[in-house]
Amino acid sequence: MGKLMPERDESLYLCLLLALSPAVCLGIGRFAYALVLPEMRADLAWSYGQAGWINSVNAAGYLAGALLAPLVGRRYGLSRVVVLATLITALSTLALGLTRSFEWLSFWRFAAGLFGAFGFVLGGALAAELAGSAHRNESLRLGFFYGGAGLGIAISGALAPVITATGGGESWPLVWVGLGIAALLMAGAMTPVLKHQPTTSAGGSQATHAARRMSISAAMPLLLAYGAFGAGYIGYMTFMIAWMRTTGAAAPMVTLFWLSIGCAVLASPWLWARLLRNAAGGRAFALLIATCTVGGVLPLLSARPSAFVLSGLIFGCAFFSVVASTTAFIRRNVHRTEWSRAIGTFTVVFGLGQVVGPTLTGAVSDASGSLTAGLGLTCVLLFAGFLLSVFQGDLIEGKADLARAPANSAGNGSAAGRSS
Repeated sequence: MGKLMPERDESLYLCLLLALSPAVCLGIGRFAYALVLPEMRADLAWSYGQAGWINSVNAAGYLAGALLAPLVGRRYGLSRVVVLATLITALSTLALGLTRSFEWLSFWRFAAGLFGAFGFVLGGALAAELAGSAHRNESLRLGFFYGGAGLGIAISGALAPVITATGGGESWPLVWVGLGIAALLMAGAMTPVLKHQPTTSAGGSQATHAARRMSISAAMPLLLAYGAFGAGYIGYMTFMIAWMRTTGAAAPMVTLFWLSIGCAVLASPWLWARLLRNAAGGRAFALLIATCTVGGVLPLLSARPSAFVLSGLIFGCAFFSVVASTTAFIRRNVHRTEWSRAIGTFTVVFGLGQVVGPTLTGAVSDASGSLTAGLGLTCVLLFAGFLLSVFQGDLIEGKADLARAPANSAGNGSAAGRSS
């Protein structure tokens, strides 16, 4: 069969299978928690701060995994780690339905974040290598991979509200078991990826001349904006469903809202490709985070169903591309031999924002007695990120290096994965 299948078709097939990794690792492993948070909080008598902690510890696991991923990938091989990490993330998701202990729930959420990072980061590098080997439609192949998270969001949005609506507030363990089984099936479908052996390293080829490092002070506006975005977007994705439930939104509305986000994520790589390719400085980041801010504030202004759906579509179409805009900024301003170092810096700042965001949003909600205040804070953080990014220009010193070494697809995939 391999002899009959053209190489470009085989690479497209493998990219489609790889898209199941972000579907499991992010779409289900990270974001599905928002769908069962209201039931878990009510059944387990949590405060909003405790509910936020469960997502903060997931973000902490992801940060650790993102920083360790290059080392693990080099040691054990990209294909093997991606498939195994996706499988472990699925098992960690299923395990959430087998315990009521706050400590064990925290442990499994951390594990899902840690191995989810391995799957997504190294999967991005592998998808970039596959896209580069095809020599055509590169962006389409990469778009399939990064859009996979939208598939996981859509699946969890279709499944979770139905189970909680029919089983009641104490049925949340069944949601995790159901999502875990779905994730295991997707992880099992990825096994053909094990046969693929990458031909290029995740970091791209090495240049023969000296590379220049990114100046932290010169990139400070975008770094701070990225941290604010990390805290703001994860607060929205953690508590928006819980806030909708306080307004009386029923299961069909929750499903429609979450499906809107998932479908918008699937479409986002094609919507913003030209902006990411052409915008200088922090302009792409600023426009995208402004879009997220509009999407975040809409439900606070109106509790109509149309506002919920529009919020999901607007926020969903932009928040993954905010991450991609930092990759585009680095590719444009830093030589490829320094991409890993620069992306690592952005990863740490973004990861810290993700760790702080849910707990801070929950604490503000507890102190005020209303989730509206907590979600209002997420909008303030997003808007602060917009204001900061407006002051970010291109790093002039990096332009000379970039001109001498055009970016390749393998480096793009590594950067994109690390910054997520």
